[in-house]
Amino acid sequence: MRIKRIITFVHALAIVALTVGLLNCDRLDLILSDGEGTRMMDGDVPIGVVVALTGKHAEPYGLPMQRGFELAREEINNLGDVNLTFTTVDDQSTADGAKEAVRHLVDQGVSAIVGLAISTHLKAAAPIAQQGKVIAFSSVSSAAGLSGIGDFIFRTSLATNISIPSGLMATQEKLGYKKVATIYDEIDVYSKNSNEVLKGALEANGVEILTMETFRTGDTDFSRQLTNIIAIKPDALFISALSQEIAQIVAQTSDVGVPDNIDIIVPDLTMDEVQKAGDAAEGAIGFIGWSTISDAPGNQTFVQNYRAKYGIQPEPWAAQSYATLYVLANAIKTAQSPDPAAIRDALAQTTDFPTILGRSGKFSFNPDGDALYDQIIMVVKDGELQFFE
Repeated sequence: MRIKRIITFVHALAIVALTVGLLNCDRLDLILSDGEGTRMMDGDVPIGVVVALTGKHAEPYGLPMQRGFELAREEINNLGDVNLTFTTVDDQSTADGAKEAVRHLVDQGVSAIVGLAISTHLKAAAPIAQQGKVIAFSSVSSAAGLSGIGDFIFRTSLATNISIPSGLMATQEKLGYKKVATIYDEIDVYSKNSNEVLKGALEANGVEILTMETFRTGDTDFSRQLTNIIAIKPDALFISALSQEIAQIVAQTSDVGVPDNIDIIVPDLTMDEVQKAGDAAEGAIGFIGWSTISDAPGNQTFVQNYRAKYGIQPEPWAAQSYATLYVLANAIKTAQSPDPAAIRDALAQTTDFPTILGRSGKFSFNPDGDALYDQIIMVVKDGELQFFE
């Protein structure tokens, strides 16, 4: 019996020594159960990046997103809490490309996938990530309902059902519009959803919708729709489209003679579209999640670092991707695990995390995995986006 007690005591000392040794390692190798064995966290966490590097979405969305992700990764890895590695896949600006990219990354065993800009693409690819139990964290997509595809799906952009009602409340109070027109892309998921949410919010606010004009992805001539809108004399025109069509529609409002007393409101207006539309963009209003002039914590440092690294002004989609990686890295640090389920649980608990987004920077998720933070309303003055207030 005495020998057995001695052996038991020695075993206990060995366990204590092993535990202390592990906790004092510079890099903690954390072994955890995932229900199918064990996974080891050795400091390197594999992240998949799905962005458009070629095709029509590369210049307005994919390349800025890639720059934002890369800057954030460099900063995060320098902090030393986690070390993120990237596998980047070009979605070729197509839904099929996004699906193939996500399928490939799930097979590669990444902990999370970031990117997936276009709502149409996220809608197609998110079920693949959900089925594979890998996080799909979109930094740009904003059509309502897509995070509800599954509990592994998260988004950084404010969903349309969050951003549009608050944007309408702010703009209608100041502008007083009572009758409006809308124009939207009848193919694109985001554009259709944006118009649908606009319709519900406008009607709820007692605003009459005189017409809802449509076009199709890839159209370049919007003179017919804009002429129809001029004829019925709305107080405001709402545009729901992706970047290329936004710039063309806004530019053509001047070409066809849309009068200045019709307010142009574009929920996702950025400086890219403003610059491409030229003088026609003057006075246009947008509901956005980030601005170079916001005083959110760390935002001005981000702007300076981005300019120093890339030699250009940061774009909104770069900023949102930058913030996305910081939110994800915080969840990985909290979970102390590369396991997607553990990271998912930590993401879901994110509350008031400091980011560069909105006016205050405080970032949370709602129960569906959609972002919550204070929106920024901007108006084009002298060719620049300035605070609407």
